Amino acid sequence: MEKRKLGFWEIWNMSFGFMGIQFGFALQGGNMSRIFQTLGAGKDEIPMLWIAAPLTGLIVQPIIGYLSDRTWHPRWGRRRPFFLIGAILSSIALFFVPYSSELWMAAGFLWVLDASINVSMEPFRALVADKLPESQRNYGFVMQTLIIGIGTWVASNLPWFVTQLGVSNEAAAGELPDSVYMSFAIGALVFMGSILVTVFTTTEDPPEALASESGPVETNEEASGLKEILNFVTSMPTVMAKLGVVQFFSWFAFFTMWSFATPALTEAVFQAPMPVDGAVDYDLKRSAFEQAANVVSSSMGMYGLSSMAFALLLSVWTARRNLNRRWTHLLSLAVGGVGFVSMSWWTPESSAWLNVSFACVGVAWGSILSMPYAMLSGSVPASKMGIGMGVFNMFIVLPQIVAALGGIVWLNELFFDGDVVQTMVLAGLSLFLAAASNLLVPSSAA
Repeated sequence: MEKRKLGFWEIWNMSFGFMGIQFGFALQGGNMSRIFQTLGAGKDEIPMLWIAAPLTGLIVQPIIGYLSDRTWHPRWGRRRPFFLIGAILSSIALFFVPYSSELWMAAGFLWVLDASINVSMEPFRALVADKLPESQRNYGFVMQTLIIGIGTWVASNLPWFVTQLGVSNEAAAGELPDSVYMSFAIGALVFMGSILVTVFTTTEDPPEALASESGPVETNEEASGLKEILNFVTSMPTVMAKLGVVQFFSWFAFFTMWSFATPALTEAVFQAPMPVDGAVDYDLKRSAFEQAANVVSSSMGMYGLSSMAFALLLSVWTARRNLNRRWTHLLSLAVGGVGFVSMSWWTPESSAWLNVSFACVGVAWGSILSMPYAMLSGSVPASKMGIGMGVFNMFIVLPQIVAALGGIVWLNELFFDGDVVQTMVLAGLSLFLAAASNLLVPSSAA
């Protein structure tokens, strides 16, 4: 029996929790490298300090997917318990991240934060497939992308915004400005509040209903969770494996941006690198770095804003007519590649063009957050949607692990003699490879 089509506000409410999830991701993406540098990390050390995030996703997402497939509570449903648990843990971690006094503490908090975000995030993808008929899944994933775009833009601009309200953006050596503390505290509140909106406004169908739509839900208690995850990996749908290649290059590019955009652009575009403690005119140089870091964070917010606009365009289109997902994704990734490459062109006089570069990146981001999942959802049985989405997300974390273990630094040394701004060119080239890899995906998934 075909699932009931949902109205706009029903889909909006079930996706609204992604606002908080993206606050968490955007704050760490725009500020963790800044925090690491403040605590004394060199530029080449930053990717390794970020490794907690992808390693956590590699472990947590398939497990949470497996568990959420087997969870049912008459009041809280199947996926919502994980939304709530993840939100509580994430909000606590977000609040305390800026209070790290050592590099190991900051890396540890990032680990806890990313694990907690993953507990909430993975079931959100499965919820769309649980709740929506095939004809509305494009729309559902695009709606998530729209909300993610709003969250990215607002959260990326928080340090700049609270500074405009009078919160100090100055800090002594080894310390963070009050604007960063305030931004993470606001992020913690938004994370919790937005998840609660979804938890209390969304209902879920019991396992029997899903079984009537797609066959019996498997509940073989004799098979261990690890065995079932491994079985799914070894027998994954062909569409998933080929989309995995696209995901690998896509997420290598974005991990490069999150870990290197702040040091690369503050140094190359604004000529205001983080000064060494004790340097001549340290206070003046540190102030210039903090101002440049705020501008970079705000410019990064443009990729959230443009992904929101792109998602809005896609939502209007998909609500009325079909969309070729494969070609949409290919072209979107290519536009993002141009955005990354262009970041190496700008100077202090032309720094405003960074907004255009990040806007192009946002087109790719909007597509990454919707099109692969829409192409995949029809290939995974409803009874295994949680574990399927969890395993698919391994293709997100594997490239990040490769990047963090030295992939970015090695490639940059090999091709660009270590010029830090060229890491953005590497990100662009990776997106071009991701775009071309769409041609591997069967046309039936489009």
